[in-house]
Amino acid sequence: MSGLDQAATVAPAGAANKVDTRSALPPEETERLGSDIIAALKTVYDPEIPADIYELGLIYRVEIKDDRAVDIEMTLTTPNCPAAAELPTMVENAVASVAGVGTVSVNIVWQPPWTPERMSDEARLVLNMW
Repeated sequence: MSGLDQAATVAPAGAANKVDTRSALPPEETERLGSDIIAALKTVYDPEIPADIYELGLIYRVEIKDDRAVDIEMTLTTPNCPAAAELPTMVENAVASVAGVGTVSVNIVWQPPWTPERMSDEARLVLNMW
């Protein structure tokens, strides 16, 4: 089984905050890392929108590998987002600050495209988008 197959994956915004514990790391550790990574992601805000990127639904996948490396797939609200150059670095720095996390890799993806339906109720409340 490859490290990718054994990795733990954190559920995206809107889903229950849980960690798939297929990792070789102890379940308590993947749970702690997952919770701490989500908390770190919630400190990153799109400079033009007063909601964090996790609640906006910009985070598609967080994978915690057996060696504690973290791979993140995220998107932006639009391909022309003015924060496109800085948001991935902000995400990388926030997650890298979590105790016990190894290297962090952030990959921008465009499929599926982001839509407002991906936002959590918390983000909808902040943005008054009911």
